[in-house]
Amino acid sequence: MRDHQTNQGAHALVHALQGAGVRCIFSLSGNQIMPVYDALLDSGIRLVHVRHEAAAVYMAEAYAQLTGEIGVALVTAGAGFGNALGALISARASETPVLLLSGDSPRNQDGMGAFQEMDQVAMAQPVTKLARRASTADRLPSELATAIATALSGRPGPVHLALPADVLTAPLTAPAHSALALTYGEQALTNADAERLVTFLNGAAHPVVLTGPALARTRTGDALAQLQSTLNVPVICMESPRGLRDPSLGALIDLTRTADRILLLGKSADFTTGFLGKDMGTPDARFAVVDPEAPEIERARARIGGQLDIACQGDALPALRKLIAQAADVPDRADWLAHSAQALALRAEVPSATASGPDTLHAAQVGAAVAAQLAKSPGAVLVVDGGEFGQWMQAIHHDGPRVINGVSGAIGAAPAYAIAASIACPDVPVIAAMGDGTAGFLLAEYETAAREEARFVAVIGNDHVWNAEHQIQIREFGPDRTYGCALSPMARYDLAAQALGGFGVFVNTNSTAALAEALDHAQKSRKPACVNVRICPAPAPVVQGNTPPAGSAH
Repeated sequence: MRDHQTNQGAHALVHALQGAGVRCIFSLSGNQIMPVYDALLDSGIRLVHVRHEAAAVYMAEAYAQLTGEIGVALVTAGAGFGNALGALISARASETPVLLLSGDSPRNQDGMGAFQEMDQVAMAQPVTKLARRASTADRLPSELATAIATALSGRPGPVHLALPADVLTAPLTAPAHSALALTYGEQALTNADAERLVTFLNGAAHPVVLTGPALARTRTGDALAQLQSTLNVPVICMESPRGLRDPSLGALIDLTRTADRILLLGKSADFTTGFLGKDMGTPDARFAVVDPEAPEIERARARIGGQLDIACQGDALPALRKLIAQAADVPDRADWLAHSAQALALRAEVPSATASGPDTLHAAQVGAAVAAQLAKSPGAVLVVDGGEFGQWMQAIHHDGPRVINGVSGAIGAAPAYAIAASIACPDVPVIAAMGDGTAGFLLAEYETAAREEARFVAVIGNDHVWNAEHQIQIREFGPDRTYGCALSPMARYDLAAQALGGFGVFVNTNSTAALAEALDHAQKSRKPACVNVRICPAPAPVVQGNTPPAGSAH
């Protein structure tokens, strides 16, 4: 038996994680990372052992959003690392600080065809802010510090650090330090730039401020509300791949089309903002951009050219606070604010025939029942994932924290998000809404949830079809050309959850009272619960504002 003290590289890594304030790691075990497991044994850091590497990354993503800490995932090399990569796409798009640690083949076998040898750094670079391979046991803490600082700074996002097996087992040549110096420079606006931006907004009758996911209310509390009340400007956070047509933001596109000045505060000028085209501003609208990344500023400049009045490189949250501090002579725009609030509160009309038969509900009815359940516990966490059904769920009113499948459009994370939410917020209920397509990705994580005593209620809208794609087929090719998107109507996700250690209930009626009762029973079970609800396959909600609707997407 190897003396655990010989794994000094692994112990140095864990000491550094402790120094960074890491309290929880989501992991799936494997050969190369077992020295890290050994080092974690007496560390006080919680190790949550999952059933799929992607789930570990998704859990780290949700945990980071809900706690404000770095989210940490630990996976093995080879296919374990490969399985984790796809989930990093979601963290990158949601602007979430996630650290992926992966086992790696030994450095002293590089080029020899070692077990699971691959260029992990090259594979991770396109989907991370930083990808590195640890060099020596002595340098592991500083390399970890650089990775974490990069994840947290500027536009937050995922980073990757590969851990060669011989680095983890190597002895240290110098004493390890428990404190970790997480030093990174904050890009702050100057007072002059903040004053220019305030003046820019003050000169508008119909200004709008758009922010990216990093400034979502779940992560920044009342910061957006403070900025809005201080500057008398609608401040809107965009988290969805449906962008200006996000049904949870009502008729946002009507506001942006009539805005005379628009400030992008850490918000990318990408597809979600219509590439700053006709849907963004009146023909003579003026723009300002504050972004931590110079390429994002140049992207905006390339789209709008001379309409860009102010461009500042700076971190979004410090910039927001500086704008609040520098606000002066702000005009009264009560009518514009009231109009904006009304537009953002608009929701899609529910079809008069809400059910397709005696044993199904419409997604809107499910959403109303979920909203009523959330209202019983205002601090509850709402998790939403999926395509058409997910869009109905995102549009329900909820003032508490939420985690959604964000700008990437990826689906499948909901069970992992729910487990992480239960761990991060153990004293409040967690409700996760997802479609039956989404549910299939990580259903085995119910075993993880039961083992870890994670409590949540998952509501699966079961229309036995990949409905987002099904609706595309209907819209683009015709109802007689639907093909390959069906799912089994016999699938009983509730029974699967029950068999994995959770609680399950099947709702196959058009009774909203039966659904409400099922939600209550699931909540009272104090287990990871699954409420499997038969729904009719309806398209995503379309808010009837003044702008013609477009096609849908995840």
